[in-house]
Amino acid sequence: MQQTHWSPPAAGVAGCGIAGLMMAIAAVTLITDPPGRVLAGIAGVGLLTFAILSWRARPKLAINQDGLTVAGWWRTRTYRRNEIQGIRITEFRRIARKVRLLEIDTSDDRLVVFTRWDLGTDPIDVLDALTQAGFVPR
Repeated sequence: MQQTHWSPPAAGVAGCGIAGLMMAIAAVTLITDPPGRVLAGIAGVGLLTFAILSWRARPKLAINQDGLTVAGWWRTRTYRRNEIQGIRITEFRRIARKVRLLEIDTSDDRLVVFTRWDLGTDPIDVLDALTQAGFVPR
């Protein structure tokens, strides 16, 4: 059975939330200088917000009967098969490591880009599953 939905790793999202909570608590209780308190507070709130919105957007990409469902922080969109113009992997080197992105072109001139964090696995594995499900890469 091939996997049909992908999302950020639950442990990673939970880790961001815990780190954000710890930073926010430290900003209120431990840090005494005002600039440090403000910076730690902003970082804590930012991590908490990122964790909450990342959890809300799970699963990030899913295969269903109608096509592909892409969940974002604010809304979820389903692209029917005829709305998908192409699917491809983009690969480049960044800071001495190889980064892969899964890109989906849609008929409404949108480019939906997924990183390894978004998918929770290697984008090549997701492309293989999409190909087996009948989405032809271009």
